[in-house]
This record gives sequence, structure tokens and C-alpha cells, in this order.
Amino acid sequence: MHKVCVIGGSRYFGTLLVERLHVEGHQVTVINRGSTTPPAGVEHLVADRNDEAALTAALGDRAFDVVVDQVCYTPVQAAIAARAFTGRTRRYVMTSTIEVYDPATAALTVSPGTPVPEDVVDPSTWLVALDLPWHDDSYLEAHYAEGKRQAEAVFTRTGGFDFVSVRSAHVLGGGAKEFTGRLSHYVERVLRGGEILVHATAFPTVFVHWEELADVLRWTATGDFTGPVNACSDGPLDVHELLAVVAAQTGREPVRRTVPAEASPFSFDRHYAMSNARAKSLGLFVSHTRDWLPGAVTELLGN
Repeated sequence: MHKVCVIGGSRYFGTLLVERLHVEGHQVTVINRGSTTPPAGVEHLVADRNDEAALTAALGDRAFDVVVDQVCYTPVQAAIAARAFTGRTRRYVMTSTIEVYDPATAALTVSPGTPVPEDVVDPSTWLVALDLPWHDDSYLEAHYAEGKRQAEAVFTRTGGFDFVSVRSAHVLGGGAKEFTGRLSHYVERVLRGGEILVHATAFPTVFVHWEELADVLRWTATGDFTGPVNACSDGPLDVHELLAVVAAQTGREPVRRTVPAEASPFSFDRHYAMSNARAKSLGLFVSHTRDWLPGAVTELLGN
């Protein structure tokens, strides 16, 4: 049994993570701003993680075996959490993203077509700038990937606890719970015959099922390895392969229109796929995208 603190955990795979940790018998504490309450039997602390004094006050004298941070987007948030939890936990897990590897936002040395390993983005060497306008929502939205990279960098250099970043692929599944609406974008347009915008040359990316990501985070929380780990299913897909799955489940053919620039959510004009070799070497079971994607599409058809 572990004492686990989850920061966030109020929607999508975060709620599933909390539920599964609790069912497994771990002592779970959730910290959020109070808009969503956790399941019965899970301790709930109400605090804004951006307010260091309020966060510290809410924590009181509590200590944990591990913290799972679901909602860290900036180096400022990471710095606050690092100060608040140093001396309170031996292990800190941050939910990060495939977007740290996006060549559109960072100069990365990657061979074209090669799944990207974790060491391509080394947080120990990444520049941190706490004085940028991270508090501004529009700035943060435009610099999401950089915010995640710098947050990882802050935690990596803290030294007060073991740190792991789980770099998640694009998360799908869960029907209406998938709040991003990216898969439903395709399903809805195929159903009504609307145009789907694609690049002339569309490169593949990787995905992970929402339940599998919750399990990866649960596995990471109770593990003993450190550093970044990529969380993705086997089987990268480009937008045309994804549309073929949607077409098979809906019985309708997609209408595509080629565009030179901004296209639909999973049409990429650059290589955008992670390697999951490290996760496998650490003993993680990894699914194949084609095994669960048809079911994820079907869930949306029932909503």
C-alpha cells in the first residue's frame, strides 16, 4: 500500500487513475480546486496549485510515498510544487506529452521516420525561463510544448525526490469523456459527409487508450525507475489510416480535401511518433492501436 497524492485527477484518465489506485488499496489524496469531488474513501484537499501558500496550508503535515501531478503545464507551477513537496514525498510523477518532441516547436535531431526515444529531449539540459508570461492563458496555449519541457526541467533539477515524466501519446477513447473532441471531429464529419482537411503528405503519429494511460500512470507511481518514459501503443497511424478505421466502423467513406497548411487534428506535415522501447524494457504491457481504436470509434457512435 502506498500513500499517493494526485494533483488534478478530476477528469478523463485522471479520474480513472484515482479510482484504480483506490480500488487497489492505496491511500489516495486528491488536490484540486474543488469543482469535482473524488470517490468515497479518497481524501480531498481543496487548493489552487498556483497559490503556493494555499497549497502548503492545505497539505498541512501530510507526507506521501508518491505524487502524481496531472495538471502541471509551466515551469512556474513546477517550481511551486517542487518547493511544496520537497521533504513530503520520495517520488514525483508528472504527466507530460508527446508534444515535447514536436519539431515545430523545438530543434530536435531525429532521423526522419524513426520513432523518437526519450533522450532526444533531455530535461536536465533544457533552458528554464520563469519570467515568461506563463500566467497568460493565450501565451500558455501557444507555448504548451515548451511549458511542459521546462516543467520537466525544473523537476529534474530539484533533487528533493525521484522524478519521472510520463510523456503521453495522443489519448483517445472513453466516448464523451474524451474532452478534446479530436476523434469525434473525424467521426462526425464522416457521418455527415463533411470535408476532412489533410496534408498532401501526412506523417504518422502515435496514440494511447485512455484506460491504458491510467494504468501506465498507476504502474509508474508504484515503480522505482526515474527519468522520462514514453506512453504509447504500438502501431503508429497517419490520418488516412485513422480514417480507414472510422470508415469501417461507420460504413461511410470520408471526404478528404488536401490543404497546404493547418489541417485536421491528426494530420501532420512532420514526423511525430514516439518509441515505447523503454517502457517495454521496464516491463510495461503495451497494446496495439488497431486493437482498441475501432471500439473507441464505436463508443462515439453510441453517444
